[in-house]
Amino acid sequence: MKTKITFLTLLILSVLTLSSCNSKRKAKGEEDKIIIIADSLEFNLLEKSLNEVFGKLIYTPQPEQLFRIERRDISYLNKLKRTKNVLIIAPLNSNSKVSKFINKSIDENVKNLILADSAFVINKYDLWSTGQLVMFLSAKDIDVLEQKLLANKDDLLFYFKDISNKRLAKGLYNSRFEKKNIEAKLITDYGWMIYMQADYKLAMNKPEDNFVWIRRGVNTNMERWIFIHWIDDATPEFLNKDSIGAKRDEITKKFYTTADNKAYVDHYDDYKMSKEVNFNEKYAIMTQGLWRFNDQSGGGPFINYTFYDEETKRIYMLDASIFAPKYLKKNLLQQVDVLLHSFKTEKEIPSERKREILEELETVESSEE
Repeated sequence: MKTKITFLTLLILSVLTLSSCNSKRKAKGEEDKIIIIADSLEFNLLEKSLNEVFGKLIYTPQPEQLFRIERRDISYLNKLKRTKNVLIIAPLNSNSKVSKFINKSIDENVKNLILADSAFVINKYDLWSTGQLVMFLSAKDIDVLEQKLLANKDDLLFYFKDISNKRLAKGLYNSRFEKKNIEAKLITDYGWMIYMQADYKLAMNKPEDNFVWIRRGVNTNMERWIFIHWIDDATPEFLNKDSIGAKRDEITKKFYTTADNKAYVDHYDDYKMSKEVNFNEKYAIMTQGLWRFNDQSGGGPFINYTFYDEETKRIYMLDASIFAPKYLKKNLLQQVDVLLHSFKTEKEIPSERKREILEELETVESSEE
């Protein structure tokens, strides 16, 4: 995703590095919490806008905030240096403790850019801990700061979502718990792969329909479903929300059915949204919303990425759904979203990685002979 915000290099002075050490420990804390370092009065003025930016609601179908914000005084900063998500915010002209801290922490060139309204966000990754994002937001005064906050809300939210997904991916992608034999089969048979966690099973494999379904938690109260469908000899013209929606409905009606085949999965339009995104460096249409059985006996959230691959002349549709009626589902949805992003066509797989996976299949086949 290309951002409209100017990237800057923040020159960190001794005020930020006094307690730093050469060996940084891993950031800790809740993935969906952002600690805001702000003056209490300034936070009161900005709280509504901060919640609008970072506390965006998604419906699963319960309303859940993407991030929860929590203010701390700057005197707590040393205690927060292992926190995953930190946001330090103040205008340059307010003379508050946080404003003075920001003024001391940036060099004159950066300060002049902020005063000229040419920049207002500076991100520092791994500043005090690995896997950490510390974001600085500032402007010449509080009014301009709030305007910029709201005008760039999608980009600001993306930064914290992106670092959260990267942290989660490090935990999910573990070779010790990877079904490389299934990954190898998918590469060999279809020319693509997706990371196959040990807890997932290959639930359906329909080469005649260009359809693969993997599932986790089968017949439990916390199921995760992922399907991959592809269209051969396709063109990018397919990439519009109507075509994608119709194809998804066709697939779920055929393959996502109850055990007695009396009900099938349908979408639920009330919270459905589509937008253009960058999926692993490819233009894609992301569709997110709710599904439910057509007899209304159950439902949950789904996320779908559909894109055209120039190399193979294929349309790929990657789709993940959650069925967990007794649980909040935001974190589960994030997990399957991260898994979808492990998808690679055969030519995108590094040669050493591909060889390692295919050797696993050879080992399994040899042991079966």
